[in-house]
Amino acid sequence: MLCHAMNAMRGVSVGVFPCNVMRVRKYCSRIDDDHHHSHSNGRIRKGGVVVRNSSNKVDETETDVIVIGSGIGGLSCAALLARYEQDVVVFESHDHAGGAAHSFDVKGYKFDSGPSLFSGLQSRGPQANPLAQVLDALGESVPCATYDSWMVHVPEADFLSRIGPTEFLKDLHNYAGPEAVQEWQKLLDAVLPLSTAAMALPPLSVRGDFGVLYTAAARYAPSLFNTFFQMGPQAALRSTQLLSPFSQILDSLQLKNPFIRNWIDLLSFLLAGVKSDSILSAEMVYMFAEWYKPGGCLEYPLDGAAGIVDALIRGLEKFGGRISLQSHVEKIVVENDRAIGVKLRSGQFIRAKKAVVSNASMWDTLKLLPQEVVPKSYSNRINTTSQCESFMHLHLGFDAEGIRSDLGIHHIVVNDWERGVDADQNVVLISVPSVLTPNLAPIGKHVLHAYLPGTEPFELWEGLDRKSAEYRNLKAQRSEIMWRAVERAVGPGFSREKCEVKLVGSPLTHQRFLRRNRGTYGPAIQAGTDTFPGHSTPIPHLYCCGDSTFPGIGVPAVAASGAIVANSLVSVSQHSQLLDAIGI
Repeated sequence: MLCHAMNAMRGVSVGVFPCNVMRVRKYCSRIDDDHHHSHSNGRIRKGGVVVRNSSNKVDETETDVIVIGSGIGGLSCAALLARYEQDVVVFESHDHAGGAAHSFDVKGYKFDSGPSLFSGLQSRGPQANPLAQVLDALGESVPCATYDSWMVHVPEADFLSRIGPTEFLKDLHNYAGPEAVQEWQKLLDAVLPLSTAAMALPPLSVRGDFGVLYTAAARYAPSLFNTFFQMGPQAALRSTQLLSPFSQILDSLQLKNPFIRNWIDLLSFLLAGVKSDSILSAEMVYMFAEWYKPGGCLEYPLDGAAGIVDALIRGLEKFGGRISLQSHVEKIVVENDRAIGVKLRSGQFIRAKKAVVSNASMWDTLKLLPQEVVPKSYSNRINTTSQCESFMHLHLGFDAEGIRSDLGIHHIVVNDWERGVDADQNVVLISVPSVLTPNLAPIGKHVLHAYLPGTEPFELWEGLDRKSAEYRNLKAQRSEIMWRAVERAVGPGFSREKCEVKLVGSPLTHQRFLRRNRGTYGPAIQAGTDTFPGHSTPIPHLYCCGDSTFPGIGVPAVAASGAIVANSLVSVSQHSQLLDAIGI
């Protein structure tokens, strides 16, 4: 049951597009390789403003916990630790906080670099999305605009896809026929009852030690019993499928309509980077419950993804935590076989009395460790873990004059179902957030982010000189599919030549600005064959959070991983008091 609930977190409600749950996609290129900020070590972010210490160093040389990286997972971990009255410092190499979810500003256009589709940010209570529970614990919120649809451009047709229990049935009837409607309804009837099992435990109740038997299992035992009792024996028995690939549920229901199978593969891929034959059923069940419940809606933060990052930093600083930008961690220092702190590129050593937490990927964390202290089995597991591919990004700023007034915020373009949704140069995701939040662009302008969602092979780019003509030509060639998708989605009023900002990000952009090994989206771990690693490591006092750890890839998932680590570093009593304080 515990695994069921936690695995569901991977796709719950904040996603990259167009499905919050759709991929919660955490990928994020900084900006075009020719546009970047200067660096000077030691900036400290205070109250949402970056200021410089006169010493160019953090004020202290010792703290309770050090967190490496300010992604959503790292910030969630650090902010909760501060809430638990731990002395915590976050070190971020970039000049912007947020990791793969950071935002940046060019000529007054405010761009998201990663996640762009969200839901559940306003939810509260035991079944709220993990990030929402973290924000609730911090006493923070993220103002959002709401909406209920996105545009779909697929081989069958172009149509407005709507969430809710009945709206998508109408779309299916119009564009895929009555057989598709029957199969979709059959699927909803089977999986929606399972959502009560998938959502049975509050994400914030989980920790990575035996204390979980009290904070999760014992604390919620009555509600767990009631959940299974109300489900009935058949649905309760079917809940055992939550840890199997979602395709097994589809096959058991004998769903064969091509559009339905393609659509579910698309949702699976956008949610977790794998198709339905590899994604955990729990993830998909949770997504179905969020999207197809009565009154369901999607959300977009009024300040973009930066609104989420800023809320986490406000919570961190409110409780005494600190974040140091442009402070690159050169290595994790290990003495007597345990992690004792970090050494910055500046040469400064900061000691961690309790723990070092890495929010870097598994591959990049491994590079920070002295090779001689890492068990061979641990390094072998990391080095043999398959990776998702990387991204191409297109960030545009353009005049809204001549653009249709009913332009939607999100668009998805699938060129060829036969090639598969995971094929390169096939699926393009587009976000135009200024249609909902005009403050993200200059008056009368639009800001747009298009991307290839974790399907761009790094091998095509490996070893290229970013200043070479070969690199520029490859960027132009590989970005053309995104330009064409934008022209299709935005319509005849759009002109490439009239764009005031044109930025193309490649896998090398990912690798460079996010310090992501090979620019990867994350581990390509398939349900039924392997599981995401836990949060402890063979190095005592060293922990990991983020998309290389359980419960996996995606904004809700990484928020959950950060919370698990924070909970694990404090007593069961402190953890329980926090759960009491937020009423779950």
